[in-house]
Amino acid sequence: MSTFKNIQGKNIRSYANNAPNATAGEMWYNRAELKLKGVVALSAWTSSSSMLQAREKSSGFGTQAAAAVAGGNIPPQTNATEEYNGSGWSTGGNLNTAKQSSGGAGTQTAGLAYGGYNGSSPYLADSEEYNGTAWSEGNNLNTARYITGSGSQTAALGMGGATSTGGTSACEEYDGTNWTAGGSLNTARNYIAGFGIQTAAVAATGGPAGKADVEEYDGSSWTTVNSVSNAREIAMASGVQTDGIVYGGRVDPGSVSMNKTEGYDGTSWSNFPTMGTARFGSGANQSSGTASAAIAAGGNTNPPNTRVSITEEYNKSANTITAGAWASGANYPTNLMYAGSAGTKTATVVYGGSTAPPSGANRTTATNEYNGSSWTSGGAMPTATMQMANLGTQTAAGSFGGAQPSGNVSTGYEYDGSSWTSGGSIGSAGYNAAGFGILTAGVIAGGSGDKDYAAVYDGSTWTAKNNLNTGRYYTAGTGTTTVGIVMGGISPPGAVTANTETFDGTSWTEVGNLNTAKRSQSGGGDSRDDALLWAGNDGSDSNSMEGYDGTSWSTRPSLAIAKRNRAGSGGSSTAIATGGINPVVNNVEEFTAETTALNIVDITTS
Repeated sequence: MSTFKNIQGKNIRSYANNAPNATAGEMWYNRAELKLKGVVALSAWTSSSSMLQAREKSSGFGTQAAAAVAGGNIPPQTNATEEYNGSGWSTGGNLNTAKQSSGGAGTQTAGLAYGGYNGSSPYLADSEEYNGTAWSEGNNLNTARYITGSGSQTAALGMGGATSTGGTSACEEYDGTNWTAGGSLNTARNYIAGFGIQTAAVAATGGPAGKADVEEYDGSSWTTVNSVSNAREIAMASGVQTDGIVYGGRVDPGSVSMNKTEGYDGTSWSNFPTMGTARFGSGANQSSGTASAAIAAGGNTNPPNTRVSITEEYNKSANTITAGAWASGANYPTNLMYAGSAGTKTATVVYGGSTAPPSGANRTTATNEYNGSSWTSGGAMPTATMQMANLGTQTAAGSFGGAQPSGNVSTGYEYDGSSWTSGGSIGSAGYNAAGFGILTAGVIAGGSGDKDYAAVYDGSTWTAKNNLNTGRYYTAGTGTTTVGIVMGGISPPGAVTANTETFDGTSWTEVGNLNTAKRSQSGGGDSRDDALLWAGNDGSDSNSMEGYDGTSWSTRPSLAIAKRNRAGSGGSSTAIATGGINPVVNNVEEFTAETTALNIVDITTS
């Protein structure tokens, strides 16, 4: 009888539980479960953070962890660029010319967008290069048109498309300076799903009236190969000539959007897992990633004919990926707004605030603690207070300043997990300052009194530090006494700001702004360079969230409800939002960041 060792040339190792540092294809015997186990690769689409702006028919380029989407139709056509870092989207440099249905090629720091459509032109030959910050004009295409792109900034390919006289079979090649004629397609078409490099590309599907045609390019001529199973147009694509995917699309104008994904191995097509949201024109003409790690950003979900900002990631790997998301928690005992909070998602304390409008008449001293599943009563605050600065943990929390029945105060209170005692008074009476840190090493910044004010707490006394560069209140912050950050708020004479400042223990430094100016928000995070900001008001009550990586802000998963003045606390991987206003609610939402885990399965003979 043959054994595994005879067949594979190796033994199956035995472990008390699962093998440490296992990789795809590895097998072992789990003695605790008395089972043969292994790691297998999975293919799946998962949700990611939405784009800043809903759009369709934009050009895309880069990789799943560093992509860019430029232009598109909002409507009208836009010149806006957004960059994706694998977690969320941030604002990039604007195109010089607003356009949709243009070709895209290259990387996030060396990209190319060419051709397209603009209602005032309308067909464009314009070609622009991106350096990760700004766009510069390059030499134009020879023929103005919609076009599909692939390749790199210095070796790009433009496939087919449509001119003022209809679909075309013409292709062009770019060498980093000039566009020259390449081999013509066998079938003239527009809205192609293209992928690969300039000398080894694939042109799949297209319009008008969705096609199943597929052709391969060798750098000089096109060869017709096996067709896709699902005819379509305005689909998306990613990968190389011998390992690519095509996803989404529609059959023809007015038809239902598709969620189907097909994979190509250089010879034949196979059905892969479907997208979560059916759509077409999602980062149109996009080659952002590989056949194992791609993205779909924005698009149109007809029906209804709606442009979306939804982002999904496609992954084929040995890891099971669970998307980051907000989920419902146990409701707070009462409706609540303007309350304070401290702690983590599974060990938080919420206190004070107001239970109903008018807020001044309905302030509360109530304190409640949350263990991740239920609320229990804690010791009442000495005085009903709302809109205070907050810091610390569930068993060592601090509430400073705020609004009391007697007016705005500088009073401080400290909570030990069961009762409140007096704490150090801050140097400026006012409400809605940012507070962060721990009870024996905390920071306060801004507030309605002295909006520039900043101070550090040692557990008994506040010591003033250098003022904020931009005074503010209705703001939020996170970090420590030597590495902190304050973001957003209202700045004199009353404008909502996107300004962000970091703190080094003494002084403040202005850094990259929020993508969206916001006030009355919540902030949290594990550090200054891994910060989160969520909910609030950006002109209307908001459910959006952004994250900071030490350089820039990008989008994160949105909350279920749009509210401002929510009690919020937590870290970068888990957080909690309680209550909120307009109207006042007792809703609780809990955040868990994206997680990955090896896909370990039982090995059987069936």
